[in-house]
Amino acid sequence: MDDDTRNQRNAPALIGSAVGRRSMFRTAATLGLGAAGLAGGMGTALAEDASSGLPKKPYKFFFVCHVTLDQFFTPTIYGIQDACAAFGCSYQWTGSQKNVVSEMVSAVQTAIAQKADGIAVCLVDPKAFDAAVAAASAAGIPVVAFNADVPTGSPNKRLSYVGQPLYQSGYNSALKWIPMVPKGGHVMLSIGVPGSLNTQPRLDGYIQAIKDHGEGMTYDVVNTGPDPATEISRVESYYLSHKTVGGLFGTGGSDTYACGFVSNKYGLAKTGVVAAGFDLFPQTLGYIKSGDVAFTTDQQAYLQGFLPVQQMYLYKLSGGLVGPANSDTSQAYVTKDNVDAYVGETRFEGRSTAEPA
Repeated sequence: MDDDTRNQRNAPALIGSAVGRRSMFRTAATLGLGAAGLAGGMGTALAEDASSGLPKKPYKFFFVCHVTLDQFFTPTIYGIQDACAAFGCSYQWTGSQKNVVSEMVSAVQTAIAQKADGIAVCLVDPKAFDAAVAAASAAGIPVVAFNADVPTGSPNKRLSYVGQPLYQSGYNSALKWIPMVPKGGHVMLSIGVPGSLNTQPRLDGYIQAIKDHGEGMTYDVVNTGPDPATEISRVESYYLSHKTVGGLFGTGGSDTYACGFVSNKYGLAKTGVVAAGFDLFPQTLGYIKSGDVAFTTDQQAYLQGFLPVQQMYLYKLSGGLVGPANSDTSQAYVTKDNVDAYVGETRFEGRSTAEPA
């Protein structure tokens, strides 16, 4: 059958479909419904024309993290896995175990050499990644920042950031705990790696909120280091030498856990000492249930894995027409009132490998 004959045979069906739709719109106009009013009624009629769905593509994406073994990123990895399964992609989780920036830059360069289809990276340093990201961009490889981002105005060529607005999240968190501390009280602010762009902006937000609303509040900043055991030791040491402290406030997951550990060990909540911070370590959630931690801030780690895959997949599939977009992964607070919703065996919080049903 030649093309002309085939087109003639298909013409009545095509014309009927077009006429049918024009007739429906004319009827809708007569009744004053408009096109929106047809959305439900035309759904079935137009189903024959609907797309069969987005294709699965064997793209390979590299995720470069600053603390690859940190339990915070367990739900992030699950988000990556679920997005890759949905879109037919694969991934490699790489970077540094202990926030060594040179190791992370090397991992980005390796991804470029292996012709990655996309790179997601925690931009924990304001300048160190600029050259590597520019090289990826020149090679046509999209780069998305997740969890940590370069400052506003940076020349870095990453296409988007997926995560919390970190300075604002620190400021807002401080606005919640400042009223819990007696007026003019003294507090400890902890940070695992000073200057690291995943936590330093939160600390800066804490300090600015104290200046704006602390009404005489004073503070010390404690460098707790990136290792959980060291963090507990340093927070505990600080408390034992500052027993009149009114609050212990972490800027990351493991130092917030350390604040909770010390609060629990010494019964600080019963004496009015407040502990709070960030992220959803299971231990921290347990301390919230027991009352040793007032609250923690959820930044939805699962989305920090899922959304970069989705963005890089669509960028590749569309030939760059669908560009990655900055995505705020929220600033929800976990307190004793809602903690039960977080402590179950759920993949979305990294406490179960089971796929959602």
